[in-house]
Amino acid sequence: MKKVMGIAASSGIAIAKAYELKAPDLSFEKVTIEDTEQEVERLDQALAISKQELERIKEHTRKEIDEEHAEIFSAHLLVLSDPELVNPMKDKITTEKVNAEAALDEVATMFIDMFKAMDNEYMRERAADIGDVTKRVLAHLLGASFPDPALINEQVIVIANDLTPSDTAQLNREFVKGFATDIGGRTSHSAIMARSLEIPAVVGTKDITSTVAKDDIIIVDGLEGNVIINPTEEEIETYRNKQEAYAKQQEVWAKLKDEPTFSSDGEQVELAGNIGTPDDVHGVLNNGGEGVGLYRTEFLYMGKSELPSEDEQYEAYKSVLEQMGDKPVVVRTLDVGGDKELSYLDLPKEMNPFLGYRAIRFCLDNEQVFRPQLRALLRASAFGNLKIMFPMIATLEEFRQAKAILLDEKEALVADGVKVSDDIEVGIMVEIPSTAVIAKQFAKEVDFFSIGTNDLIQYTMAADRMNEQVSYLYQPYHPAILNLVNTVIEAAHKEGKWVGMCGEMAGDSIAIPILLGLGLDEFSMSATSILPARTQIRNLSKEKMVSYKEEILAMGTAEEVVEFIKEKTE
Repeated sequence: MKKVMGIAASSGIAIAKAYELKAPDLSFEKVTIEDTEQEVERLDQALAISKQELERIKEHTRKEIDEEHAEIFSAHLLVLSDPELVNPMKDKITTEKVNAEAALDEVATMFIDMFKAMDNEYMRERAADIGDVTKRVLAHLLGASFPDPALINEQVIVIANDLTPSDTAQLNREFVKGFATDIGGRTSHSAIMARSLEIPAVVGTKDITSTVAKDDIIIVDGLEGNVIINPTEEEIETYRNKQEAYAKQQEVWAKLKDEPTFSSDGEQVELAGNIGTPDDVHGVLNNGGEGVGLYRTEFLYMGKSELPSEDEQYEAYKSVLEQMGDKPVVVRTLDVGGDKELSYLDLPKEMNPFLGYRAIRFCLDNEQVFRPQLRALLRASAFGNLKIMFPMIATLEEFRQAKAILLDEKEALVADGVKVSDDIEVGIMVEIPSTAVIAKQFAKEVDFFSIGTNDLIQYTMAADRMNEQVSYLYQPYHPAILNLVNTVIEAAHKEGKWVGMCGEMAGDSIAIPILLGLGLDEFSMSATSILPARTQIRNLSKEKMVSYKEEILAMGTAEEVVEFIKEKTE
């Protein structure tokens, strides 16, 4: 028996024999060619065949999974038709007289590296989409055949270096009981689709393909993020019991889908979901979300050759608001710049983009980008319960300036006879320590706070969360972080305002009891975390958690906090 650790990407437990899904050999040599027209024609043929295949996979996904996941392949098809990607390949063939394989590889690598460098996990994972699509084209240029997961016809656990979205979409739930990969993260398309298929998955194991042999019996524990290779009979029995317990747990969660969120002593909080696109609303509602606590609007702007129009934005915001009905939707205004590049904007290269020209700083300096977004939001506000939130606010002046522009646009729309809601709350993300420190002053002017812990932690601890050498300092339970969160909540409540949290910490099982005790009003998290969080809160006494508050805030280390919470809640 051997245990391999990874990232729990899709919950559940699977026990079956291993099936290794190997990518074809895509090695090639860069050569000089004379007939550039013929080489461009080769590229066009490979693109055309790849498009036909993706259309078939898209249709299969629509039938076997749903329309929403089929749209992933619409995005892949757009990549293959994107002149910004394809034309540089053809130009390289023509001007540098290189073979199509080399041109494809060099241009694709440039785009992949650009996406991977972004400080946004979603965008980094989109690099995998470009890799998936271009590998398919390369295989056709080389005459290699791509693996076909749809042909699997026995119960297996798929093992792979990485599972592309097209691989995942072809998995047959009847036979594929789970998967494990060397690389990948929780926000990769394959992980998202695994959750939709309800196939247990562990990703990012680093070396599962080199550790597992063909036909090994393995257990994928998507609850803990472990893979057990060739377990004993006793271990198999233990995990079968764990499987049954999890199935019963899911039945309990499902009963809570339409229930409000109360602690065991009757105190109510709100559990909301974080989304990036209108399609994500489906997941929030299916998992019992009571609102959208963070709509990341930057995805409307990315992967395009120009800014989205006001009407395009309006349709997206309206769609989310209509789907959510009277449930609240907190929309974060554009959060790009610095590390999140938009190819069509001339953004400066910066030494330290984390502390640079981004989010509200960029928007206040580029009103021609900011105002259309605000107009689109205001127009959409008539269709639901909209709340607008400004990101990266460091000073009161920034908030006042942003709100003044919003009110200016509202006045203009109303004057033109456009219906705009009179009940739009306007708040800010608290992700900069200076804002948390003077939360008292902000609380007099904002309608709400939403704490963005992902950035608040790295700014407070002066530790880049992307830097593995200092990753030990990324500590959500550090007393410094908890004291800042407490400062924000106390300041807001004193002024009768509410506080949400939309960072990863909001759905964390250790953090939830602490946050309940600190008085957090709204917890916003990934959709699949909502029902487990609701179950946990129903078993917690808020009064008891409040009684621990001062003791926790006085602690010296994150380890002490974790030990204390485990002792008090287990």
